[in-house]
Amino acid sequence: MNLHKSRAPYADQCPVRDVLDRLGDRWSMLVLMVLDERGTQRFSVLKARIDDISQRMLAQTLRRLEQDGLVSRTLYPTVPPKVEYALTPLGASFIKPLRSLEQWAQAHHEQVRQARARYVAPQRAQAL
Repeated sequence: MNLHKSRAPYADQCPVRDVLDRLGDRWSMLVLMVLDERGTQRFSVLKARIDDISQRMLAQTLRRLEQDGLVSRTLYPTVPPKVEYALTPLGASFIKPLRSLEQWAQAHHEQVRQARARYVAPQRAQAL
């Protein structure tokens, strides 16, 4: 029996890969955390809270989160148009595991940085 062939269909449909490919990017988790902390927000407020994200990347991230059902977008017919973003019930259900990851990262950040420094140091010495 060829295990590689039997796993291939599952690998293409793996729920962990599928979800983490979308949520594991640089910005999605930050957007979700801001919406969790602050509630419904306008685009400009989200941009101000995540100051190093470009407008284009924030717009793309919000579209993907909306496409995945984690964020809702409400357009108000005003002049100029007003748009607000909020967590959906599905998005809110992701906050608890997201906060656990955030807590782990904060608790272990220095250890990770030290490990990176130890890993890089021998490689620098070999390059010299």
